[in-house]
Order: sequence, then structure tokens, then C-alpha cells
Amino acid sequence: MPRSSNQKLKLLYLMKILQEKTDEHHALSVPELIAELGCYDIKAERKSIYDDLEALRFFGLDIESTRSKTTGYFLASKTFELPELKLLVDSVQSSKFITHKKSTELIRKIESLCSIYEGQSLQRQVYVANRIKTMNESIYYNVDNIHNGICDNKKISFKYFEYSITKEKVLKRSGERYLISPYALTWDDENYYMVGYDSDAAMIKHYRVDKMMDIAVTGERRDGQQYFQNLDIAVYSKKLFSMFSGAEETVRIEFENRLIGVVIDRFGKDVIVVKSGDAHFIISVSVAVSQQFLAWIAGFGSEARILSPENVVEQMRQLTQAVRELYV
Repeated sequence: MPRSSNQKLKLLYLMKILQEKTDEHHALSVPELIAELGCYDIKAERKSIYDDLEALRFFGLDIESTRSKTTGYFLASKTFELPELKLLVDSVQSSKFITHKKSTELIRKIESLCSIYEGQSLQRQVYVANRIKTMNESIYYNVDNIHNGICDNKKISFKYFEYSITKEKVLKRSGERYLISPYALTWDDENYYMVGYDSDAAMIKHYRVDKMMDIAVTGERRDGQQYFQNLDIAVYSKKLFSMFSGAEETVRIEFENRLIGVVIDRFGKDVIVVKSGDAHFIISVSVAVSQQFLAWIAGFGSEARILSPENVVEQMRQLTQAVRELYV
């Protein structure tokens, strides 16, 4: 039998065929495997296929067979199970900080991790088109640059922008570059944030990654390590509402009992809950008091109220009064 130029790649292509075109519901017989190899200009005989399948099993592939009228072979287990891939697809499609274009590219790559048949079931889950997505296509590479700064223990510089009412980018600080020591990336309220140390302000700050531009890793070493040695980023994020900063206070809040699930979702199962009569409970939590925090409480209407400290209660009074005056 004349050998083609691809003949030496026969075992690799056979593995590719099993990965892409077989699963527990779709098996290929030896003649079908020979035909598939023929599509790559590779010739094979029945006996050699059996030997190759055994070699791939020895290599570690979980190849199983089905027995009916004909024997079929399929790859029984892969690196990712289908439910795991569905979880990854769901995460990508629901992530606001990933653009439409990058979401589509990532989902296509995730589909390549399973058979073409399983990939079709993943595709039925994809609803990216109408999602609100970031317009900053460079975010994918921003994350990489920030990670490089963290791994290399270097400061990063970047420009930062907001949108005007005409939907145009407006650079903050008149386009002057920020110089920050990056320490962590965190995902909050569907947005990606970089948490770092601002040496000039001598404080921890955070920035929306999709609003960062022209990120560059500098040759200057990071500082502010002392602030991050004992900082739990998850705890830090939990204190902030929509990542807005404010003076940190220990606030006592009373809720109606039906809101216990909301409180656990926001503050975690470790929050201490104290009964207050038959219909209410009280928690004490450390939060950065901002208008976003006050608005979160106000959103529950009469079902939640701040008990202390008095300065935070007064801030709530002022907020509700200002809102009331808008509708007089």
C-alpha cells in the first residue's frame, strides 16, 4: 500500500478523530475510522487500527467500545465533562466585561474541547447577542498585562477614562498616566476590577479593567506590600457596594425575616444574625458607607433600617429627604 505524506501522523489524526467525532452516544466502527483517516490522506488497514487503538489506550486515552450489530469505538472520558463545559460557556456569555467578539471566540474554543455533537448542545445555550457587553475590546489583554505586573512585582502605568453623555471616552486627569502597584483582580457586580496601591495617595484603590487603556508594565518595583499582606480581597470586596469606596463603619441593620437569604447572599453565611422579636433580625457588618450602600438599604423600603451608628442613620435621612424633594 503506497504511503502518503501524512502517514507518520496516523496515530495523532486517529486521536483527533476520536476526540472530535465520538462520545458515549456516537461511536465509530473500524471501517468508519478508516474512512475518516482517508479524509486526511492517510491509508489504514483494519488490523493496524486495532493496534493503534491499543496504543492510544496505553497512552492514557479512555477508549471504550459498543457492541451491537457492529462494534464501535468512542472516547469515554475527556479532560472536561459536558456539564463543566456548559458552566464555562455560561460564565463567558454572562460576563459583561468580555466583549461580544471575544465571547464568541472563547465559546468556539470551549466547544473544541468536546465532540462536535456535544458542541451543538453547548451552542444552543449561547445567547450572547443581546447581552450588555463592554465596548473595550482590549480588556482581554489588559488582564494579561496586569497579571504580568503582579507576577514580576512591578508597577503598571495606564490611562483611565469615563464616558460622556455623548457616549465618547473622556480621559481622566486630562490624559495623565496613572502609576499603580497592582496586587489583585476581582470580579464584582458583573465588572472586573484591579485592586492596587496608589503611592501618591498612600492608599488602596481599585479600577474598572475595561476602562483602563494603554497599560504598560514599568521597571519600577511595587510598593504598599504592607497593606496587602493580611488583606483578604474577598472580604475587601464584600465591604464595598458596586465597588464604591467610603468611610468604613460597623453598621447595625435590622431586616424583616424574609430577607435572610438576601443578607446571606450579600455578606456570607458567617454573618452573625440576632433575632429581634418574631418578625425581624439584626446584623452588625463592616461596610464602606457610600450612597450605593444607602441605596441598597433603601431598596428594601420599610423591610430594612439602619440602627447605628447615628452618623450613618443621619446620612440615610439626608438621602431619603433629597430623593423625596425630587418628587415634590
